[in-house]
Amino acid sequence: MAILHNRISQKELKEKLYLDTEPRTTLSFYQYARISDPKAFRDELYKNLDELKVFGRIYVAHEGINAQLSVASPAFEALKSYLWSIPFLNNVRLNIAVDDDGKSFWVLKVKVREKIVSDGISDPTFDMSKKGKYVDAKEFNTLSTDPGTIVVDMRNHYEYEVGHFENAIEVPSDTFREQLPMVVNMLLDKKDSNIIMYCTGGIRCEKASAYMLHSGFKNVFHLEGGIIQYANKVKVEELENKFRGKNFVFDDRLGEKIGKEVISHCHQCGVACDDHTNCKNDGCHLLFIQCASCAEKYSGCCSTECQSIYNMPEGEQKELRKGKMNGIKVFNKSRERRHSL
Repeated sequence: MAILHNRISQKELKEKLYLDTEPRTTLSFYQYARISDPKAFRDELYKNLDELKVFGRIYVAHEGINAQLSVASPAFEALKSYLWSIPFLNNVRLNIAVDDDGKSFWVLKVKVREKIVSDGISDPTFDMSKKGKYVDAKEFNTLSTDPGTIVVDMRNHYEYEVGHFENAIEVPSDTFREQLPMVVNMLLDKKDSNIIMYCTGGIRCEKASAYMLHSGFKNVFHLEGGIIQYANKVKVEELENKFRGKNFVFDDRLGEKIGKEVISHCHQCGVACDDHTNCKNDGCHLLFIQCASCAEKYSGCCSTECQSIYNMPEGEQKELRKGKMNGIKVFNKSRERRHSL
């Protein structure tokens, strides 16, 4: 029987990846579709992707699939052929990473989830098939210049902070499931306006567009392929780039440059910076923005408190972590901002 999960330590796999000189391509895709047996589909998918030496993170649910992958560049066409051989993935759009060093993933994880994107929707009348209209990069640029159009960012606060489209509205939250009712309440008096929703690769804004229509909004659009597809189209079609700053991504890169600007600041000293990192204290791991100078000053930690713990012997650190939840959240501003709405 085939082994359908990884058995090598992630530390060893990551070290192996960084020593490997073979070029790799990072890509993502999703598809809302009815999967009757997610577990069986998951196992078959893992077996085939493992044979192609694909790394990445994939969620499978009854409602579809959401994937972020890395594949050796020479095997990209083989991967595409396999994916397109699956009936509901035939011709699925593959979003190729914009700023890619090939070090995004080092292990393959395929997990069965209740949903491919957690939305908190319990209304049985919600219909994902009744979604907003796609707009491509050129249509987005045209429609977004209309002063009556509202552009809505359906990503988390830390994603918006380092990069977003011109004049885009932030829905300040930590989770997509919190954002859906929030954006409806924020735009209750705009139900007849043109509303364009966007996210990283399209999966969240597609569902958000369906939820907005479900909530009585009339003219709802969503950016096809999200920021990643937009950035690629802007380059190929030589369009004006209306995205400012960096696009946050959920892999080891933590971001890819789309605009030339740096629109955010180091959370510790305030200097212009858009480099996310995780606090080195294993009892915290807070995601925050830190410049090189502060990284050296605080040993890669978010605070002097975490720095002092990080510098303790490993045994003492483990004792301190027992029974405690990760994170002191010193730079998490989303909750205080949304309470002020």
